[in-house]
Amino acid sequence: MNKKDDLRVIKTRKLIYQTLLELMKEKTFEEIKVSDICSKAMINRSTFYAHYEDKYELLVEFLNDLKEEFKNQLDKNSKNLNNREYYIELIKLFLEHVESKKEIYNSILINNRNSIMMDIILSVVNNELLTRINNEQRNAKVPNEIIAKFYLGGVIYMGITWLNDSSKYTKEEMIEYLSVLIPDNF
Repeated sequence: MNKKDDLRVIKTRKLIYQTLLELMKEKTFEEIKVSDICSKAMINRSTFYAHYEDKYELLVEFLNDLKEEFKNQLDKNSKNLNNREYYIELIKLFLEHVESKKEIYNSILINNRNSIMMDIILSVVNNELLTRINNEQRNAKVPNEIIAKFYLGGVIYMGITWLNDSSKYTKEEMIEYLSVLIPDNF
């Protein structure tokens, strides 16, 4: 059996992930020590180091897993939609992903203001937008990269705004308002 498929390894890694998330609610990532993680998870330091070289490797793996989940959710966005429908669907998928992982996003983006996480999200959405725009036959008055960055700002900022105060507007209201603002073509 592969070490990564071992149930004990999976459980221990999940425990370490959850502990990191809980600690990030209380303090910034920079303030968290490996000893804090081990103490709260009730594991030995040797157990932690059997799985991770340091807390940064844990964070990178944690963020990569979150990135993969988000990429998989974006793959649901149908390629047969017109640009307007595509963009609205992209925002909807992003808000759904944020909602399903709200605790994680609150800990990473709001409580910790983690630029690594923001860079990963920006990269995933930017790549999705560029792929879509590059596959379109369009008038080249504005470079594809500029178009992608413009819409990227809207997607990310709307997600963070909603995450900061989801009681002000529902996800459905956000989508409805954006559908009024988004033009038919990029």
